[in-house]
Amino acid sequence: MKLRILYHGNCFDGVSSAAIFTKFYRSVFHPDALVAYTPTMHRAGNAFDREQFDGDENAIVDFKYCPDERLTWWFDHHQSAFLTKEDEAHFLADTSGKKFLDTKSASCAEFIARVAKENWAFDDPHLAELIEWAHIIDGAFYESPAQCVELRDPALKLMQVIEGEKDPEFVAEIIRMLTERTLDDIVASDEIQQRLEPILERHWAAVELIKERSVYDRGVVVFDLSDTGIDGYNKFIPYYHFPQTTYNVSLTRSDFRTKISVGSNPWAPRPRVHNIAEICERYGGGGHAVVGAVSLKREDLELGKQYMQEIIETLRFDD
Repeated sequence: MKLRILYHGNCFDGVSSAAIFTKFYRSVFHPDALVAYTPTMHRAGNAFDREQFDGDENAIVDFKYCPDERLTWWFDHHQSAFLTKEDEAHFLADTSGKKFLDTKSASCAEFIARVAKENWAFDDPHLAELIEWAHIIDGAFYESPAQCVELRDPALKLMQVIEGEKDPEFVAEIIRMLTERTLDDIVASDEIQQRLEPILERHWAAVELIKERSVYDRGVVVFDLSDTGIDGYNKFIPYYHFPQTTYNVSLTRSDFRTKISVGSNPWAPRPRVHNIAEICERYGGGGHAVVGAVSLKREDLELGKQYMQEIIETLRFDD
Protein backbone atom coordinates (compact mmCIF):
# COMPACT_ATOMS: atom_id res chain seq x y z
CA MET A 1 0.00 0.00 0.00
CA LYS A 2 1.06 3.60 -0.61
CA LEU A 3 1.16 6.41 1.93
CA ARG A 4 1.53 9.97 0.62
CA ILE A 5 2.82 12.52 3.15
CA LEU A 6 2.49 16.23 2.40
CA TYR A 7 4.79 18.18 4.71
CA HIS A 8 5.78 21.83 5.23
CA GLY A 9 8.57 22.20 2.68
CA ASN A 10 12.05 23.60 3.43
CA CYS A 11 11.25 23.49 7.14
CA PHE A 12 13.11 21.47 9.79
CA ASP A 13 9.89 20.85 11.73
CA GLY A 14 8.03 19.84 8.58
CA VAL A 15 10.76 17.37 7.60
CA SER A 16 11.01 16.06 11.16
CA SER A 17 7.24 15.65 11.31
CA ALA A 18 7.29 13.62 8.09
CA ALA A 19 10.04 11.37 9.48
CA ILE A 20 8.28 10.81 12.80
CA PHE A 21 4.94 10.11 11.15
CA THR A 22 6.63 7.66 8.76
CA LYS A 23 8.22 5.73 11.63
CA PHE A 24 4.96 5.74 13.60
CA TYR A 25 2.83 4.63 10.64
CA ARG A 26 5.13 1.81 9.62
CA SER A 27 5.55 0.61 13.20
CA VAL A 28 1.84 0.60 14.08
CA PHE A 29 -0.06 0.07 10.82
CA HIS A 30 1.77 -1.03 7.66
CA PRO A 31 5.44 -2.03 8.05
CA ASP A 32 5.91 -2.44 4.31
CA ALA A 33 4.12 0.73 3.22
CA LEU A 34 5.60 2.59 0.27
CA VAL A 35 5.94 6.18 1.52
CA ALA A 36 6.10 9.12 -0.88
CA TYR A 37 6.78 12.72 0.17
CA THR A 38 5.53 16.04 -1.20
CA PRO A 39 6.74 19.43 0.10
CA THR A 40 3.91 21.92 0.47
CA MET A 41 4.55 25.65 0.41
CA HIS A 42 2.44 28.65 1.35
CA ARG A 43 1.37 30.60 -1.71
CA ALA A 44 -1.31 33.02 -2.82
CA GLY A 45 -4.65 31.47 -1.88
CA ASN A 46 -2.82 28.61 -0.14
CA ALA A 47 -4.58 26.15 -2.44
CA PHE A 48 -3.56 22.49 -2.49
CA ASP A 49 -2.93 20.58 -5.68
CA ARG A 50 -5.62 17.98 -5.20
CA GLU A 51 -3.90 15.46 -7.49
CA GLN A 52 -1.22 15.18 -4.79
CA PHE A 53 -3.58 12.99 -2.77
CA ASP A 54 -2.63 9.87 -4.74
CA GLY A 55 -1.98 7.42 -1.91
CA ASP A 56 -4.09 4.64 -0.46
CA GLU A 57 -3.75 6.84 2.61
CA ASN A 58 -2.78 10.53 2.56
CA ALA A 59 -1.37 12.64 5.39
CA ILE A 60 -0.63 16.33 5.90
CA VAL A 61 1.86 17.23 8.63
CA ASP A 62 2.82 20.71 9.84
CA PHE A 63 0.58 22.42 7.29
CA LYS A 64 -2.91 23.78 6.82
CA TYR A 65 -6.00 21.59 6.77
CA CYS A 66 -7.53 20.38 3.52
CA PRO A 67 -11.18 19.18 3.48
CA ASP A 68 -10.52 16.62 0.74
CA GLU A 69 -12.16 13.29 1.57
CA ARG A 70 -8.99 11.49 0.50
CA LEU A 71 -7.09 13.08 3.41
CA THR A 72 -6.70 10.35 6.02
CA TRP A 73 -4.33 11.89 8.58
CA TRP A 74 -3.65 15.50 9.60
CA PHE A 75 -1.40 17.05 12.27
CA ASP A 76 -0.80 20.77 12.68
CA HIS A 77 0.10 23.26 15.39
CA HIS A 78 -0.31 26.63 13.65
CA GLN A 79 -2.80 29.20 14.84
CA SER A 80 -3.74 29.79 11.19
CA ALA A 81 -4.53 26.15 10.47
CA PHE A 82 -7.65 26.70 8.36
CA LEU A 83 -8.12 28.61 5.12
CA THR A 84 -11.84 29.11 5.75
CA LYS A 85 -14.47 28.67 8.45
CA GLU A 86 -15.89 25.87 6.30
CA ASP A 87 -12.57 24.02 6.47
CA GLU A 88 -12.57 24.37 10.25
CA ALA A 89 -16.13 23.07 10.44
CA HIS A 90 -15.14 20.10 8.27
CA PHE A 91 -12.30 19.28 10.68
CA LEU A 92 -14.52 19.62 13.75
CA ALA A 93 -17.07 17.25 12.20
CA ASP A 94 -14.45 14.59 11.49
CA THR A 95 -14.93 11.34 13.42
CA SER A 96 -11.94 9.38 12.09
CA GLY A 97 -9.78 9.98 15.17
CA LYS A 98 -6.85 10.62 12.83
CA LYS A 99 -6.85 14.41 12.51
CA PHE A 100 -5.27 16.55 15.22
CA LEU A 101 -4.56 20.19 16.05
CA ASP A 102 -2.69 21.68 19.00
CA THR A 103 -1.79 25.35 18.62
CA LYS A 104 0.07 25.31 21.95
CA SER A 105 2.65 22.75 20.81
CA ALA A 106 6.00 24.38 20.03
CA SER A 107 6.63 21.96 17.17
CA CYS A 108 4.47 19.66 15.08
CA ALA A 109 7.08 16.92 15.42
CA GLU A 110 6.70 16.70 19.20
CA PHE A 111 2.92 16.91 18.80
CA ILE A 112 2.85 13.89 16.49
CA ALA A 113 5.12 11.94 18.84
CA ARG A 114 2.90 12.79 21.82
CA VAL A 115 -0.34 11.79 20.08
CA ALA A 116 1.24 8.57 18.78
CA LYS A 117 2.34 7.64 22.30
CA GLU A 118 -0.93 8.57 24.01
CA ASN A 119 -3.28 7.02 21.44
CA TRP A 120 -1.28 4.11 20.00
CA ALA A 121 1.45 3.45 22.61
CA PHE A 122 4.14 4.24 20.03
CA ASP A 123 7.43 5.39 21.57
CA ASP A 124 10.72 5.18 19.71
CA PRO A 125 13.76 6.35 21.75
CA HIS A 126 15.71 6.77 18.51
CA LEU A 127 13.52 9.78 17.67
CA ALA A 128 14.12 11.63 20.97
CA GLU A 129 17.02 13.74 19.67
CA LEU A 130 15.08 14.73 16.54
CA ILE A 131 12.02 15.68 18.61
CA GLU A 132 14.16 17.77 20.96
CA TRP A 133 15.77 19.71 18.11
CA ALA A 134 12.46 20.25 16.32
CA HIS A 135 11.19 21.71 19.60
CA ILE A 136 14.22 24.02 19.88
CA ILE A 137 14.23 25.11 16.23
CA ASP A 138 10.51 25.62 15.61
CA GLY A 139 9.92 27.06 19.07
CA ALA A 140 12.98 29.33 18.75
CA PHE A 141 14.33 28.10 22.08
CA TYR A 142 17.90 29.05 21.25
CA GLU A 143 20.45 30.27 23.76
CA SER A 144 21.09 33.35 21.60
CA PRO A 145 20.81 34.57 17.99
CA ALA A 146 24.46 33.59 17.56
CA GLN A 147 23.66 29.92 18.26
CA CYS A 148 21.25 29.85 15.34
CA VAL A 149 23.14 32.10 12.92
CA GLU A 150 26.62 30.66 13.48
CA LEU A 151 25.34 27.08 12.98
CA ARG A 152 27.84 25.22 15.14
CA ASP A 153 25.49 22.36 16.13
CA PRO A 154 25.01 19.50 13.63
CA ALA A 155 21.22 19.85 13.86
CA LEU A 156 21.47 23.52 12.86
CA LYS A 157 23.70 22.65 9.91
CA LEU A 158 21.07 20.14 8.79
CA MET A 159 18.39 22.80 9.29
CA GLN A 160 20.27 25.09 6.91
CA VAL A 161 20.52 22.33 4.30
CA ILE A 162 16.79 21.60 4.58
CA GLU A 163 15.92 25.28 4.25
CA GLY A 164 18.30 25.82 1.32
CA GLU A 165 17.89 22.60 -0.68
CA LYS A 166 15.88 22.99 -3.91
CA ASP A 167 15.62 19.31 -4.85
CA PRO A 168 12.56 17.73 -3.17
CA GLU A 169 13.89 14.25 -3.92
CA PHE A 170 16.99 14.92 -1.85
CA VAL A 171 14.89 16.31 1.01
CA ALA A 172 12.83 13.12 0.82
CA GLU A 173 16.08 11.20 1.23
CA ILE A 174 16.85 13.29 4.34
CA ILE A 175 13.44 12.31 5.75
CA ARG A 176 14.26 8.64 5.19
CA MET A 177 17.66 9.11 6.86
CA LEU A 178 16.01 10.70 9.89
CA THR A 179 13.92 7.58 10.47
CA GLU A 180 17.05 5.47 10.92
CA ARG A 181 20.20 7.53 11.60
CA THR A 182 21.43 10.03 14.17
CA LEU A 183 21.74 13.71 13.35
CA ASP A 184 25.54 13.57 13.75
CA ASP A 185 25.76 10.65 11.33
CA ILE A 186 23.53 12.33 8.76
CA VAL A 187 25.39 15.64 8.83
CA ALA A 188 28.75 13.86 8.56
CA SER A 189 27.62 11.95 5.46
CA ASP A 190 29.11 12.80 2.07
CA GLU A 191 25.66 13.59 0.67
CA ILE A 192 25.06 16.35 3.22
CA GLN A 193 28.61 17.67 3.27
CA GLN A 194 28.61 18.15 -0.51
CA ARG A 195 25.55 20.38 -0.24
CA LEU A 196 26.46 22.05 3.04
CA GLU A 197 29.50 24.00 1.84
CA PRO A 198 27.75 26.04 -0.91
CA ILE A 199 24.69 26.51 1.30
CA LEU A 200 26.88 27.91 4.08
CA GLU A 201 28.55 30.25 1.59
CA ARG A 202 25.13 31.58 0.58
CA HIS A 203 24.12 31.81 4.23
CA TRP A 204 27.07 34.01 5.18
CA ALA A 205 26.54 36.15 2.08
CA ALA A 206 22.94 36.65 3.22
CA VAL A 207 24.12 37.53 6.73
CA GLU A 208 26.16 40.40 5.28
CA LEU A 209 23.54 41.50 2.76
CA ILE A 210 20.80 41.68 5.38
CA LYS A 211 23.08 43.77 7.57
CA GLU A 212 23.65 46.18 4.67
CA ARG A 213 19.99 46.47 3.70
CA SER A 214 18.37 46.60 7.12
CA VAL A 215 16.85 49.74 8.58
CA TYR A 216 15.94 49.86 12.27
CA ASP A 217 13.29 52.23 13.60
CA ARG A 218 11.15 52.14 16.75
CA GLY A 219 11.44 48.45 17.49
CA VAL A 220 11.27 47.11 13.93
CA VAL A 221 14.03 45.98 11.54
CA VAL A 222 13.02 46.15 7.88
CA PHE A 223 14.76 44.88 4.73
CA ASP A 224 13.79 44.15 1.12
CA LEU A 225 15.46 41.25 -0.72
CA SER A 226 12.93 41.05 -3.55
CA ASP A 227 15.50 42.08 -6.18
CA THR A 228 18.26 39.71 -5.05
CA GLY A 229 17.02 36.24 -5.98
CA ILE A 230 17.21 35.25 -2.31
CA ASP A 231 13.89 33.60 -1.48
CA GLY A 232 14.80 32.28 1.96
CA TYR A 233 17.20 33.12 4.77
CA ASN A 234 17.95 32.28 8.39
CA LYS A 235 15.19 34.10 10.27
CA PHE A 236 17.46 35.00 13.21
CA ILE A 237 19.92 37.07 11.21
CA PRO A 238 18.07 40.35 12.00
CA TYR A 239 18.38 39.73 15.76
CA TYR A 240 22.04 38.79 15.32
CA HIS A 241 22.71 42.28 13.91
CA PHE A 242 20.05 44.24 15.83
CA PRO A 243 19.64 42.74 19.33
CA GLN A 244 17.63 45.82 20.37
CA THR A 245 14.78 45.11 17.94
CA THR A 246 11.44 43.56 18.88
CA TYR A 247 10.23 42.72 15.35
CA ASN A 248 11.55 42.19 11.85
CA VAL A 249 9.67 42.49 8.55
CA SER A 250 11.14 41.46 5.20
CA LEU A 251 10.13 41.08 1.57
CA THR A 252 11.38 38.29 -0.71
CA ARG A 253 10.42 37.08 -4.16
CA SER A 254 10.74 33.59 -5.63
CA ASP A 255 9.65 32.08 -8.93
CA PHE A 256 6.16 31.40 -7.56
CA ARG A 257 5.40 34.03 -4.92
CA THR A 258 6.07 37.37 -3.29
CA LYS A 259 6.43 36.82 0.45
CA ILE A 260 6.27 39.11 3.47
CA SER A 261 7.93 37.51 6.50
CA VAL A 262 7.21 38.84 9.99
CA GLY A 263 9.02 37.75 13.13
CA SER A 264 9.62 38.71 16.74
CA ASN A 265 12.85 38.63 18.72
CA PRO A 266 12.80 36.08 21.58
CA TRP A 267 15.52 38.08 23.37
CA ALA A 268 14.05 41.54 22.78
CA PRO A 269 14.56 44.05 25.62
CA ARG A 270 11.12 45.42 24.76
CA PRO A 271 8.60 42.51 24.65
CA ARG A 272 6.29 41.68 21.76
CA VAL A 273 2.81 43.20 22.15
CA HIS A 274 1.18 42.00 18.88
CA ASN A 275 -0.09 38.62 17.73
CA ILE A 276 1.74 38.24 14.43
CA ALA A 277 -0.54 35.50 13.08
CA GLU A 278 -3.55 37.78 13.48
CA ILE A 279 -1.78 40.61 11.65
CA CYS A 280 -0.78 38.30 8.77
CA GLU A 281 -4.30 36.87 8.55
CA ARG A 282 -5.56 40.35 7.58
CA TYR A 283 -3.63 39.94 4.33
CA GLY A 284 -4.45 36.28 3.68
CA GLY A 285 -1.47 34.86 5.54
CA GLY A 286 -0.99 33.45 9.01
CA GLY A 287 1.38 31.58 11.30
CA HIS A 288 1.97 31.73 15.04
CA ALA A 289 1.65 34.51 17.59
CA VAL A 290 5.42 35.09 17.38
CA VAL A 291 6.09 34.55 13.67
CA GLY A 292 4.10 34.56 10.46
CA ALA A 293 4.03 35.37 6.77
CA VAL A 294 1.90 36.53 3.87
CA SER A 295 2.25 34.87 0.45
CA LEU A 296 1.10 36.71 -2.68
CA LYS A 297 1.36 35.98 -6.39
CA ARG A 298 4.81 36.61 -7.78
CA GLU A 299 3.58 39.49 -9.91
CA ASP A 300 2.02 41.24 -6.88
CA LEU A 301 5.30 42.81 -5.80
CA GLU A 302 3.94 46.35 -5.45
CA LEU A 303 0.99 45.06 -3.44
CA GLY A 304 3.49 43.22 -1.25
CA LYS A 305 5.39 46.45 -0.65
CA GLN A 306 2.12 48.17 0.31
CA TYR A 307 1.14 45.40 2.74
CA MET A 308 4.66 45.36 4.13
CA GLN A 309 4.54 49.06 4.92
CA GLU A 310 1.15 48.71 6.61
CA ILE A 311 2.47 45.86 8.77
CA ILE A 312 5.54 47.90 9.69
CA GLU A 313 3.39 50.82 10.80
CA THR A 314 1.27 48.47 12.91
CA LEU A 315 4.31 47.02 14.66
CA ARG A 316 6.36 50.16 15.33
CA PHE A 317 6.34 51.55 18.82
CA ASP A 318 5.21 55.13 19.29
CA ASP A 319 8.48 56.34 20.82
